[in-house]
Amino acid sequence: MTGWRIGMAVGNADMVQALFQIKANLDSGIPQAVQEMAIEALTGSQDCVDENVAVYQRRRDRVVSAVRSLGLPVAVPQASLYVWAGVPPGYTSAELAARLLEEIDIVVTPGSSYGQYGEGYIRLSLTTPDEQVEKGCRRLESWQIPPAKGG
Repeated sequence: MTGWRIGMAVGNADMVQALFQIKANLDSGIPQAVQEMAIEALTGSQDCVDENVAVYQRRRDRVVSAVRSLGLPVAVPQASLYVWAGVPPGYTSAELAARLLEEIDIVVTPGSSYGQYGEGYIRLSLTTPDEQVEKGCRRLESWQIPPAKGG
């Protein structure tokens, strides 16, 4: 389930204890259902892993190609559910995200949503079905980024 996350910390015992103290006061823990799913994911069959990796690599490569067709800089992520693309000069991430939504019905997340260091980028998700990824890529490839206002 997207958004259902679990993790662990290993390392220096003093640092892990400090993290435990912080976490104990910030949240109430991971729901039991998520813990049970994580146990199954870690101990159960791993047969689906290669197939899932192939799906996300295919989607990643397709999105990277479409983004590059617009002339936007993008680094190929090695392990991610997202592709981050640079915003052209004269645009903020929110302005480009709005243009994509208004002009070609593509939803991306402006990097500014992730703080000051996210500005200058947009985030494209690889979590939608292949048919939707392909539809979005075709829209990107048929679009030209309009000149920025005042540019």
